Amino acid sequence: MSSEYGMVLTTVEPGDEQVIIDSLLNQQLAGCIQVLPIDSHYVWQGKICNDKESLLVIKTRLCLYPKVEQEIQRVHPYDVPQIVMVPFVEGFNPYLTWLGEQTQGGE
Repeated sequence: MSSEYGMVLTTVEPGDEQVIIDSLLNQQLAGCIQVLPIDSHYVWQGKICNDKESLLVIKTRLCLYPKVEQEIQRVHPYDVPQIVMVPFVEGFNPYLTWLGEQTQGGE
């Protein structure tokens, strides 16, 4: 079964989450956003880095990804933020119905 829904993942410094959350929810670009504390390890400008970050798990419709990406990029403080979409392969139908109702294009 294929789904029209997925999750967008982005990371921010702790304390910077609310601007993204409010923007996406107010525009109905997301139905639900979860925030998890994480340790990020990466290479930036040739240097190995390790930072405390918050991972935002943004549930939305696949068709809204371009708008979600544009809005995150607009309000995100990083020069090159992680913004990736992970499609749902399957999901609990009542939850997906609710998600559809909370996002642009919902009935």
